[in-house]
Amino acid sequence: MSENLSKGELRRQQLLQWLKQHGRISIAEIIENFDCSEATARRDLDLLERKGALIRTIGGARYEGTSPVREIPFHEKKQLLWLEKEAIAKRAVEYIEEGDSICLTGGTTTYLIAKQLKMRQGITVVTNAVNIAMELSDSEGIQVVVIGGVMRNNSFELCGPLAERTIEHLNIEKLFMGIDGFSVTKGITTYSELEAETARMLMRQASSTYAVFDHTKVGKASLFTVAGLEELTMCITDKPLPEDATAELTRLQIGLSIV
Repeated sequence: MSENLSKGELRRQQLLQWLKQHGRISIAEIIENFDCSEATARRDLDLLERKGALIRTIGGARYEGTSPVREIPFHEKKQLLWLEKEAIAKRAVEYIEEGDSICLTGGTTTYLIAKQLKMRQGITVVTNAVNIAMELSDSEGIQVVVIGGVMRNNSFELCGPLAERTIEHLNIEKLFMGIDGFSVTKGITTYSELEAETARMLMRQASSTYAVFDHTKVGKASLFTVAGLEELTMCITDKPLPEDATAELTRLQIGLSIV
C-alpha cells in the first residue's frame, strides 16, 4: 500500500514538474507520458487542484503559476468582506421581482443573494451551485432548478458537458454572476476554464446579466475571460470604480450601482 502511495506521489511530482515546464497538459498527454489510466490521470489532477498546485481545464490542466493570483476556496472567501458582499447582495435583490426567473452562478456574493431571497415569493431560481440550491431548499415560495454537471470543489459549481446540455433549454430573465476579475481591457474573468464556458452559455440564455463583485476584483484579470464589459447589463459593487472603468461603462450604456 505504501509502495503504491509513494509511486503515486512520485508520478504527481513529475506531472507537476512537466506542467511547470510546459504550462499546460491534457489527459491524453498524462496517459502517454506517465503510463497510467485515464481514471488515474483525472484523480491526480483532482488531488493537485485541491492543493492549489494547478487549474483544471476542459480535458486537462494549466499550471497555477501562470495565474497572477490563486483561486481562493469558498470557505476562505466567506471570511472576506462579508458586510460589503452582504450590502451588494441586498442591492441586487432590489432588481428581482415576483414572477422573475433568475439565475445565480457560484460565489460568495451570489450565495448571499440566495440568503436574501429566502423569504420572497413567486421566484424561480436557476443555479449551477450546489450550496446555493441547498440554501434555498426550504424556501416554499421559490422554485429551484439545478443545472447538473461535475462539481468544482473550490466553488461548488457544476460545470461541463452535462451542465451545458441543460442550459441550452433554459430561458433566463436575469443572470446574477459572481466573478474573479473585472478589467476594462480583459472584461469579466474567472480562474476556471470550465466555469468560464458555463457562464458564457448562461449569458447567452439570459435577457440581462448583472455582475456582482467587491472592490478587490477591480483591475484584476484572472486566467479565463468570460465576456467583455459590453455584454453586461449592470455592475453592482461596493466602491466607486476607477475613472477609466466608469467612463467605459458610461460609453457602453451599462448600469453601475455602488452600495
